[in-house]
Amino acid sequence: MGMSAEDEHTVNPKDEEWPEAEKAEKLARGAALKWASGVFYRPEKLEALGQYRSRETQRNSSIQSRLKSTVQSYLEGVSAGLEQLRSAAEEVQNVCQDLGAARWALLDSADHFQVLQQMRALMAEHVQLASVVKVLPQLFSVHEVFSHTLQLLHEQHLLEAHAELMMLEHLRDDILFQLHLRGLSSAQATVLSYFSGLQELNESLAKQLWGIVGRSLQLVQEDPVLFVSAVRIIEREEKIDDALLLDATFLPPGRPKGWRQKFYHILQETITGSHFHTACTDTTGPGLSRHLAALQRDVVAELHVVKDLMVQCVPAHYNILSICTAMYHQALTSHLQDILQEDLDKQALFLLLEWVLHVYHSPEMMSHPGLLPEVDVSALGPLISPDLVDHTERKYVVKVKRTLEVEFKEWFREEEPETDYQGFFQSALPVIVMQMLNENIRVASLITGSLQQKVYSMAMEELEAFLGRLREALVQCGKEHQKDRTIPKYYVPYLLAVLNNNLALSSSVPSLHPDTAHSEVPVSLRAALDRMQRKACQLLLEELLLDLQPLCMQLPSRKWLSGSQLVSSMCEVIDKYAKDFSRVRKPIFMLLLMESERLVTSQYLRALMQKKMVCKSEEERSQLCDRLLQDATQLRELFCGLGLDRSQQSLEAVFALRELICLKDPALLSLEVLGFITKYPDVSDEHVSTLLDLRGDVSKEVRHMVLEMMAQHPQALPESYQPIFSMILVPAPELPLCLRKGKCA
Repeated sequence: MGMSAEDEHTVNPKDEEWPEAEKAEKLARGAALKWASGVFYRPEKLEALGQYRSRETQRNSSIQSRLKSTVQSYLEGVSAGLEQLRSAAEEVQNVCQDLGAARWALLDSADHFQVLQQMRALMAEHVQLASVVKVLPQLFSVHEVFSHTLQLLHEQHLLEAHAELMMLEHLRDDILFQLHLRGLSSAQATVLSYFSGLQELNESLAKQLWGIVGRSLQLVQEDPVLFVSAVRIIEREEKIDDALLLDATFLPPGRPKGWRQKFYHILQETITGSHFHTACTDTTGPGLSRHLAALQRDVVAELHVVKDLMVQCVPAHYNILSICTAMYHQALTSHLQDILQEDLDKQALFLLLEWVLHVYHSPEMMSHPGLLPEVDVSALGPLISPDLVDHTERKYVVKVKRTLEVEFKEWFREEEPETDYQGFFQSALPVIVMQMLNENIRVASLITGSLQQKVYSMAMEELEAFLGRLREALVQCGKEHQKDRTIPKYYVPYLLAVLNNNLALSSSVPSLHPDTAHSEVPVSLRAALDRMQRKACQLLLEELLLDLQPLCMQLPSRKWLSGSQLVSSMCEVIDKYAKDFSRVRKPIFMLLLMESERLVTSQYLRALMQKKMVCKSEEERSQLCDRLLQDATQLRELFCGLGLDRSQQSLEAVFALRELICLKDPALLSLEVLGFITKYPDVSDEHVSTLLDLRGDVSKEVRHMVLEMMAQHPQALPESYQPIFSMILVPAPELPLCLRKGKCA
């Protein structure tokens, strides 16, 4: 059962052709070796070796028998195929011989083909001559018919002229069709040159037709017969066009004429040319108003003519009323778009918007009772697009805004303001502006709600922007005034007038809102009004401060302690400004009065804390307390007399400060200061230290104890508390002359 090395390395040619067979053989040999090794390894199985050899011999014989049978059937199929290939080769050889014979036969008959070609050309020539001879009698009469047709056209016998024209065209087309069928293209050129006069006839007829169509609105009222004749001719030509287009094998020259479409085109040009020339339109407000009124009148009148007369003169399938309505609509659309390209004023823009959105669809125009229900422009879409309406509305808003800007330039002027019947400074401009804004918003509501809202929003934005510009102008004016307080001459009265104007605007703006249920000032505009008011008040208080500062510079001093008229002079200044402030209405007057009182208090306290004076004795300290009491009482009585209640005054801080200075026992200062800082929580250590210096009798130990107490009792500012001391700066203490880390001498 074993295999030699020679057998293992023998290369079978079939194995190279069938690698699968080689693989199967190797697998079989491997299985046999595996089995044989198992048999020899176990001797008890050697007894069955003879049986196995016999069984394998039988199996090999059976396999060889099947292989021989398969190879035999394969060889028989190959033999049959070879026989068929031999037969096919013989047939191909016979066909090649027959083709060679046919080729030689064709070469022999080439001369005969040339003779036949000459005969064909001669026959075509005879056919052409025969066709020409056949139509000669008709061709001889063509020029005579041309002349007669032209005469009929000149006499405006349009139907007869058109009948002869159709006869001539039919003759020409019939001749051309016959030549076309026979492929006689050279003869077609001759016929076309002979019938060249037809072009002149067509043009002459068309010129008259389009002239009639151009005067159709007039003719249907004066001479409808001529217009009806023109329409009948157009219909004849349309039927001929339709018939030729159904059979497109031959289309005569000049066809299709498309005269019905030309009819509509001329009608459109007539409508456009008679009314819609932008170059001839006056685009100013009054001129545009007259132009739009004329358009309204003419369009309605002409549509009445179309509906009542022209409809009866044309076939029903022309749908002439709807067509003309669409033409007017389209012409108006283009015309209005052209007008809107111009730089229109505010009135012209309003007129256009009103005409487009209201007049056009009203019973006075396209919804006229005499036109309904046949005329319906609702199916034609808007006269101008919503985007263009929106763009026009925005342009209108811009024009209104520019008008406002022109008016606002007059607001800031350097002259004494007017006064009302109550003596308050004012300007008539807020009334003028509010009337103008109210009128523009009301007029815009006649167009669309959206335009009304846009104008209202624009008015609010422009008022806000104007207040910002006015505030900047006031700031600049204040700077110039501080350089030279004589310019402008009426600086304070003007500021007071601005405050009154601001108050008037504040109360009037809510009435502008389109929805009375939500009539309130927009938040941003309210903020702008508040900023304007604060700036004007600030400038007035700065003016008061400039007059108070020279007097406050004298505080405190020995001369002041001795009983000078310093505070009396301050009261005179305050009283003078209070009289000026009384020229504004009460809410602003009270605000100015309160702010003036706070300003006086802060300036008085600031002067005391400048370390200009230290009490040298108890007598001087007592004198200081008396002066503080007199000054505070005099100032309080002044402001009470001006109408400011004591509860609204901040001068109580001067009385409280006096108590600190009047305290005889310095050891009790801690308790007194604790009460003081509880009442005035914005007081700092520097403020208290300065007040202790003013007393002149506070030791370092007491000072340290007071400041320590303040550190242990920090104060929080209540929400409703009005700071007084936090705005007062205290000069820095003078440092001893010593080294940084050394001890002072």
